[in-house]
Amino acid sequence: MTDETQAQRREAVLRDKIRQLDRQLAQATTSNSRLVEALGTARDELRRLKTALDQEDEGTLAYATVVAVRPARPEPIEGRPTATKAARAAGVDVMQQGRKIRVRMSPLLALETVSEGDEVLIDEAMQIVAVYPPQTTGEVLTVKEVMGPDRLLVTTRSDEERVLSRTRGLVGQRIRVGDGVVVDLRTNTATGRVERQEVQDLVMEERPDVTYADIGGLAEQIEEITDAVELPFLHADEYRRHELAPPKGILLYGPPGCGKTLIAKAVANSLSARVAGRKDAGEGERRSWFLNIKGPELLDKYVGETERHIRTIFARARERAASGHPVIVFFDEMDSLFRTRGSGVSSDVETTIVPQLLAEIDGVERLDNVIVIGATNREDMIDPAILRPGRLDVKIRVQRPTRDGARDILGKHLTAGIPYAEGESAESLADAAVEDVFARTPERALVELTFAGGETARLYFSDFVSGAVLRNIVDRAKKFAVKDSIRSGETGLTSAHIARAVAQECRELEDLPSSANPEEWARVLGRRGERIVALRNLAHTDPGRADGVPR
Repeated sequence: MTDETQAQRREAVLRDKIRQLDRQLAQATTSNSRLVEALGTARDELRRLKTALDQEDEGTLAYATVVAVRPARPEPIEGRPTATKAARAAGVDVMQQGRKIRVRMSPLLALETVSEGDEVLIDEAMQIVAVYPPQTTGEVLTVKEVMGPDRLLVTTRSDEERVLSRTRGLVGQRIRVGDGVVVDLRTNTATGRVERQEVQDLVMEERPDVTYADIGGLAEQIEEITDAVELPFLHADEYRRHELAPPKGILLYGPPGCGKTLIAKAVANSLSARVAGRKDAGEGERRSWFLNIKGPELLDKYVGETERHIRTIFARARERAASGHPVIVFFDEMDSLFRTRGSGVSSDVETTIVPQLLAEIDGVERLDNVIVIGATNREDMIDPAILRPGRLDVKIRVQRPTRDGARDILGKHLTAGIPYAEGESAESLADAAVEDVFARTPERALVELTFAGGETARLYFSDFVSGAVLRNIVDRAKKFAVKDSIRSGETGLTSAHIARAVAQECRELEDLPSSANPEEWARVLGRRGERIVALRNLAHTDPGRADGVPR
């Protein structure tokens, strides 16, 4: 065998071995891929089993509410030798299913991260493993008293009193008597503050922008109320030296639309300005408060709610007055709230509302730096106990304006900034309006009254005039001037516009008198004297009457 033949055989053997190795390598690669896949599946299964095992070890987590946080005490409490080392260690008291228990903090959590009212998760080892904020939903109760920065006295639905602790979110917040708070009675904590719109709507704290200069025709009444309100606050030393107590309340009464509410607002504005000007007034004392109470909205269909609102109002007033601020509590339409007891038709709510007001004005708790001002056009319906001296001491009648008063009121609305026609002025238009309004002519006669003795009397437009009527006359005249300017281009207010406005206002008043109850109607208008038994509307019974206004 030649060397060449042997070399060929060796080469063939090597090729066979290489092919065999390639087949083995391919088989090994396939096996290795299958093994890698199996290992990956096994790894995932091990992870799943490990997670399940860890969860099985953790057990069930339970919710609880923190009652108190107890920091560590290095020594036993004096006089309590039974305190053990475990009792002196730091811990957290929680309420769980009605039971109060002591738990520990997880090593991963600090004691400072938990506070009263927080919700926590507790594991089987009685350790806190998670902390959540307090619940902001639940029962709402009313604050009766604020007891320091961290406690509140509230009244429950069953009229019981409970002392609650403030949670972390309420510490530092301004909470006042009458506010609503969300409470957890299981842990005796207040967790949130509720804005009660009903109280905000009833008690409007403001500084009015009305001044005495804005009021016309009431100089005498303004002087009376100034002496009653401003003197005691601005000259308190003189009052004390003369042993004179300031009045607790003032009643403004008279026909509607004559400026009773304006006077009350002007008093608050003037008093605030006077207090700001005092040399001894500190930076925080330079203002007064005006609590405008919407009388009819104060009534509530639920028993005791109206009385609660009254307590809240005076609690707010005492809070403001405690720092030396003068506070005016103004009850508009006072007859709607404090009627004579026993006069109710459908209910006798006044039997409890009136005593509540009396208790607030001159009860055991003093009412310093607070004055009550009431406004009404039916003073005969207010309970006499409220009107006696010592409660509403000063009674000021706001009458209908006289000729001079009407001219003064018109001058407040016919200002220099209004465009007047050539040859016209604010003074001439005011004089023309006064002469027309106070004319005792058949065209201005509206009602004929019949008294119990048989006598009759006529009421004219001037007997119905008020500040509101005069302002409406000016507004109507301005509207006529605007319309004429748009139509013809002639600008300026004229006496013709004033005459049309007076005639239209008189025309509208013709249909207002009602003969259903003449006595009640006359009282609302401020008429006093002999009993009225009937009234006749002259506009509907006198066919020959002509006032120049189209029917």
